[in-house]
Amino acid sequence: MKKKNPNRLPAFTLQELLVVLTIIGILTLLAIPTFKGLFGEAYSTEAKMHLKKIQEHQEMYRSTKFAYADNFQDIKYDLPTTVLEGGEGKFLYEITSAGKGGFVAQATAIEDFDGDGQLNVWEIDQSGQLNEIISD
Repeated sequence: MKKKNPNRLPAFTLQELLVVLTIIGILTLLAIPTFKGLFGEAYSTEAKMHLKKIQEHQEMYRSTKFAYADNFQDIKYDLPTTVLEGGEGKFLYEITSAGKGGFVAQATAIEDFDGDGQLNVWEIDQSGQLNEIISD
């Protein structure tokens, strides 16, 4: 029978710690794809919010000029500064068509949020209808 050393503290062995760390690593690797999708959804909220604001500004412009503007300066809308320019914006915005009958504005992602090779694209028209053209 082995005597217990009274000076020795109870602790985990190195092998037990390595097994636990390995299990945590495997669980983390399984969870990463789920989190990437959540980031894409959060970033899409930015695009939808700005497109709605663009649509509101276009309606105000149309009420005085009887046509929709083909640029952001005319509707007095300040675009967010993108990450490429040192800001936090994840999308590039453009008015793809405009005239008396309507307009279409588009938001295109700057980066691939979930690594699938596609950039997220959202679109809005004069009716305020948001459409996800390319899903990410």
